[in-house]
Amino acid sequence: MEKTFEPVSASPSGTTDLSRFDNSWYNPGPRLKVIGWFIVNSLVLNNHLPIPVALKRWVLRLFGARIGVGVMIKPAVNIKYPWLLTVGDHVWIGEYVWIDNLSPVSIGNHACLSQGALLLTGNHDYRLPTFDLTTKPIRLEDGVWIGAKSVVCPGVACRSHSVLAVGSVATRDLEAYGIYQGNPAVWVRKRIIST
Repeated sequence: MEKTFEPVSASPSGTTDLSRFDNSWYNPGPRLKVIGWFIVNSLVLNNHLPIPVALKRWVLRLFGARIGVGVMIKPAVNIKYPWLLTVGDHVWIGEYVWIDNLSPVSIGNHACLSQGALLLTGNHDYRLPTFDLTTKPIRLEDGVWIGAKSVVCPGVACRSHSVLAVGSVATRDLEAYGIYQGNPAVWVRKRIIST
């Protein structure tokens, strides 16, 4: 006989009222710059056309991103606001990576963001009826590898050479040389790089 579980009913403690949502305090930059970037992003970065990587780097710098040397940017990459982005040298950014940087995102040297990785700096305060927007920066240090389809949540720092395994969700900081897996991601072993 199969057991069935019924949800535990919680006593009501307020309701969400999205009609009162107001993020007018949030200002990512001049309106014309934001609109211009959304158009350029879709033409140069967030598509499957064989756009030269040098052009992608140039356009990102033009819009205020700090981009190091030797950065590889694959097709279909989506970057919210390049003026809030710092990328070190020899970084790989894979297909379908989404850098949703409502707050600053910094990526260290020799880091790798695999296909479909999401860096998510924004969230909502579910405790408030107005569901207020919250933002926190993300920092990926040198040698970090964010696996395919993984998510780094707001405010997380991934320390030197840490790894977030495929499909995992980092809700807390990752320690240096740690390999993390799961949702939420937990430490599974130490990363050893042979010399």
